[in-house]
Amino acid sequence: MTAPAATPLRESYDVAIVGLGPAGATLANLLALRGLSVLALDREADIYRLPRAIHFDGECMRVFQTVGIADEMAPHLVVAPGMRFLDGCGRLLIDWQRPTEIGPQGWHASYRFHQPFLEETLRSKLAAQACVDIRLRHEVFAVEPAEDHVDLRLEDTSSGKLLRTRARYVVGCDGARSTVRRFMGTELQDLKSHERWLVVDLLLHKDKPELGEHSIQYCDPTRPATYVRGVGNRRRWELMLLPGEDAAAMCRPEVVWQLLQRWITPAEATLERPAAYTFHSVVAQGWRKGRLLIAGDAAHQTPPFMGQGMCAGIRDASNLAWKLADVISGAAPDELLDTYESERSPHVREFIETAVRLGSVIQTTDVEAAKQRDADMLARPQNFATPQPRLGPGAHAGTPEAGRIGEQPAMADGTRLDDRVGYGHALIVDPAWVSDAQRIAGAIPVLPADSPSMRLWLERLGARAVLLRPDRYVESTAVDRADLPRMVLGVSGTLRKAVQA
Repeated sequence: MTAPAATPLRESYDVAIVGLGPAGATLANLLALRGLSVLALDREADIYRLPRAIHFDGECMRVFQTVGIADEMAPHLVVAPGMRFLDGCGRLLIDWQRPTEIGPQGWHASYRFHQPFLEETLRSKLAAQACVDIRLRHEVFAVEPAEDHVDLRLEDTSSGKLLRTRARYVVGCDGARSTVRRFMGTELQDLKSHERWLVVDLLLHKDKPELGEHSIQYCDPTRPATYVRGVGNRRRWELMLLPGEDAAAMCRPEVVWQLLQRWITPAEATLERPAAYTFHSVVAQGWRKGRLLIAGDAAHQTPPFMGQGMCAGIRDASNLAWKLADVISGAAPDELLDTYESERSPHVREFIETAVRLGSVIQTTDVEAAKQRDADMLARPQNFATPQPRLGPGAHAGTPEAGRIGEQPAMADGTRLDDRVGYGHALIVDPAWVSDAQRIAGAIPVLPADSPSMRLWLERLGARAVLLRPDRYVESTAVDRADLPRMVLGVSGTLRKAVQA
């Protein structure tokens, strides 16, 4: 997968990506779709082979569709029906149902997956791209921005050889302790939720259907816990560590099995991994500094109670890649990159703040406070729905629908919309408007709303035309044919408005 050791680095690249986890590998694949030269760096020799993230949503699956791995991933996924929050007596406090039929994104709303398989699949796709140079066991130790590029100094840790190259932009997808973020001098805003949890992954010896398909949040003040059904025979429990408990001691197998005895025994499963984590809630204040940018955990971290940690990094990649491509190609001014943080930061913050609120329900350990919580919530049964936030200010304008994730209806011939569009803008119009739209759209593909599901989508938008961005968010809509020129100019004109605002 990596370039042979004797192959020298190129003198320069369009983009260097530091960190090749899910966010970095997705970003590199999307940039490759636009033909950019990419240097993909990771300090490790291989992917981490044990499970970490375990959930992604239909919007992420849509990004994987664009990358070209969704159909390969699908047989290795489990459709998740939702999550239930139970009190210490097993009574239902919150019901978070996720529909199990195909949804507006053209995929299911919620999936369980095995992260090592996802990373292998992303990297295999990436290795087939001639414009991408993958270098594992390469660590960046100096980043020196210049006027029109960034000089990079790195070490091939397999040989100790010191190397130099340059890139027009550098993106740090290098995790919570990001080196690139440190070079940028970016600080993290603390959203005030930091709790220690023990995460335990097991492999069942045989099916245990009584565990159920739903994720369960056990809001038990004696020890809050979570159960998650993984793919195949994989199951996960997360158990909150209480004050005074030693994390290393709690990871000992005999302690882990004692904690899990109400659900499972050593005769029924193999302990794959116990690991202690502190679940953080932070957002970086500054995702861009000139030619340096950050994405994924380098830019934000969330408690896991909504399963949105990795999802947020995939959304970062999808938002950023087309903007980098347009700026580097000269199709858009450099200021377009400023809309990356302005759009994504409020969006991810809503998910993090919601996860923190759910965490405050789950992590209550005061017995009297838990009794009052249970009484209040049982008196008013609660159904939870996944937030669908709008992007913050940026490269979208016009109507309330602009800045929201678009749908993926099937076209008349059964083709998925995104498969027809590729990783670019698309103008979807009432069939009666096609000729007019084609005359003014230039290089933007014009697609007629030629199926019932496409027409219903336009009806829900209250529009007869919608301009869809490469990341599948709505840039603008129109109800009048005379607005078509405005929509097409909006690819750059919206940006001018956003930058001037």
